[in-house]
Amino acid sequence: MTTTTARRAFEARPWTGPTRHYDILKEGAIALVVVTLLVVGLAALFSSPDDPALTFKGWATDSPDTLYATTVSELAGTSETAGYGPPYNTNSDGLSVGPLFLQKLGGVTHPIDTAQDFVVTPLQSTIEPADVTQALGTWTAAGADQQQAWATAYDDAVQATADDNGDLHLDAVAAGDYGPVPTLAQAVVDLAKTGGYDNALTGQGSFFQTDQTKQLMLMGDGGYMEDRAVSYNLGGDTWGMMNEAGSWPGQIWLAFASVWYQPPAFNTDGTTLTDNADAIIFMILLLLCAVFILTPFIPGLRSLPRWIPLHRLVWKDYYRRYGRAA
Repeated sequence: MTTTTARRAFEARPWTGPTRHYDILKEGAIALVVVTLLVVGLAALFSSPDDPALTFKGWATDSPDTLYATTVSELAGTSETAGYGPPYNTNSDGLSVGPLFLQKLGGVTHPIDTAQDFVVTPLQSTIEPADVTQALGTWTAAGADQQQAWATAYDDAVQATADDNGDLHLDAVAAGDYGPVPTLAQAVVDLAKTGGYDNALTGQGSFFQTDQTKQLMLMGDGGYMEDRAVSYNLGGDTWGMMNEAGSWPGQIWLAFASVWYQPPAFNTDGTTLTDNADAIIFMILLLLCAVFILTPFIPGLRSLPRWIPLHRLVWKDYYRRYGRAA
């Protein structure tokens, strides 16, 4: 009989060691009661973070110039969403891992036209002043080339007013032929200040709308959401994926994924690895999960418990009583 066969026969033999009565229902009931009391008690003692939700009304109130500039970039097609690629548009190939473009393989499944979805449609869904209505008519009547010329020229003019700190100065925008773009951008800011823009953007598609993709993408195009996230230590390079706002304990189980965003290679702007970090880290996690799941079938790796017998420390009383051959 070979060593492997003998070991398998040994492992398959009926258990002859000590046994202990175990009532899983009783243990489960006790655990449920203890955990419930802990949750209720700790919740009453510490409460939980209750930070107000980010809204476009808050953005328009706190930083109207950045919302204005972001709206212009949506019309010009220069925002991050406009150039994101699949699943929102075809303006780029999206994230890649080497020659594999994962998003491109999935195609455009959630189309977003930034000018139409973020500016024109919300304004058309509300009652606007005469000058805004006229601006909407001028925009929709113009051809795509004319729209692009207006918006691109104005976007360039707005960005040219940035100072050394990156702050924009809209009162310093050079004069030019920008068509209805300034009026449309200001109309979005004015609508947002009333709280109407949140509803106009959320209400697209159906009466009961649960898809928040457009709101999140538009928020991400400006710096308002990112600045707030960084102030709460929720940035990707500060373990933000597993953090809670402020000093509250977060989702420690996400450390497995969050740890990969900490090396400079994955959080330094302008590098290929950072630009494709989500896709690369996804593949790393997929590989690690596969190794974990397939451990019983991987020669060498599956033998680690015999080479590093940590289980003998866990059940040391048993092995002290019955010896290593048990």
